[in-house]
Amino acid sequence: MTSATSAVVTGAARVDETIRRLGGHGDDFHMSWMADDRQVFAVCDGCGWADRPTRRFNSRLHVVTGGPDDAYFEDVPSYPELVDDFDDMRGRSRYYGFATIAFDGGIYQYLSTPNVPFRERGPRFVGAKLIYSPDDGATWRNQDGSTPVIWEPWEERSKDNMFFFYEPQDAFSILSVLQMGRNYEANEDGYLYFYAPNGNTETTMNQLVTCRVRRDAILDRRAYEYFAGSRSDGGAEWSKDIYDRVPIFTYPEGWVNKTTHPWSWVPSVAYNEPLGAYMMVNCGTGVAPDGHWFGMPSYLGFYISPNPWGPWTQIHEETAWTPGGDEGARCYSPIISPKWIADDGKSFWLIWSDFQMIDDDEDRVKTEQARSSDPAEFFRIMKKGQPYYSFNTQRVDLLFD
Repeated sequence: MTSATSAVVTGAARVDETIRRLGGHGDDFHMSWMADDRQVFAVCDGCGWADRPTRRFNSRLHVVTGGPDDAYFEDVPSYPELVDDFDDMRGRSRYYGFATIAFDGGIYQYLSTPNVPFRERGPRFVGAKLIYSPDDGATWRNQDGSTPVIWEPWEERSKDNMFFFYEPQDAFSILSVLQMGRNYEANEDGYLYFYAPNGNTETTMNQLVTCRVRRDAILDRRAYEYFAGSRSDGGAEWSKDIYDRVPIFTYPEGWVNKTTHPWSWVPSVAYNEPLGAYMMVNCGTGVAPDGHWFGMPSYLGFYISPNPWGPWTQIHEETAWTPGGDEGARCYSPIISPKWIADDGKSFWLIWSDFQMIDDDEDRVKTEQARSSDPAEFFRIMKKGQPYYSFNTQRVDLLFD
């Protein structure tokens, strides 16, 4: 699973004239390429592609067909309903669909859950629940195989019904998963690889850790192995003890927010089959002087490696990520589309959302009024105030010697 080809990649360049704003409303579009050629992807905290939405979902699943210039989006109607209730934050425990992987006729998703509602003091992600569909999204099950899917309330979550829960330093509470071509068909060693921040604080959240599991054992937590160090031959040591984990990469410090809930350094990793290389993109949250998130443009980095575990070489860095030169950009959650990689491997398409606010005081008043009277009007004004809180995409060209 190594290739000398990756050594010739020296940089990456975002191509601003290729920016596409493909609509929708939401963020954190973790994607996977299904056997039927569609891409399935998660949507968090948004109302999706409905023309006149009346509900906002905490987590939802969609599919997209076509390419960036002819993309067509559809909801996955069988996905277990998880509505975002503004008025009952304590009554409805929250789950955010991040790591999503499709292979062998199934879809698997790891949904992160916080310790307390975000309006309360000290929220942070502390675990992840696994749900899956054995039939490409037609039906859904809990990680123990039972159905229907249960969204456990705050006080009923435990290590028995969460896949990861209150692990050391809260590691593996925010997951992403390696994508390897259509239906995971580019994989040869039989393993799935997962990535996560090593904690929820500065100096731990910017450490990247990884684990792996054989694809036929994905539902068995006991089968997961944690990266425990590199061998002299470039291989990896793996341990089934989570305490043996060591970081595979460390990102710059200063990009982890101190208010709201910590959110930074959640990677997207995809295999570039034509080049025989692994590509990673990640971003650090632009932190305001008071520690609040999205106080300035985010950090963006691209990385490349001959192996899923590294060593990782940074090929591009931006300390102010501003697509199209928009200084108001508050971009985050960069995702590599696993399908939209060029046939020669020399370019790919990046997906992201943008948290910038452009509404005025009048619109904010109207939003509050609409919240209690007309849900459709509320969402219309919300989308007006955050027009780029949506499915944005742009081509990235790799640079070579």
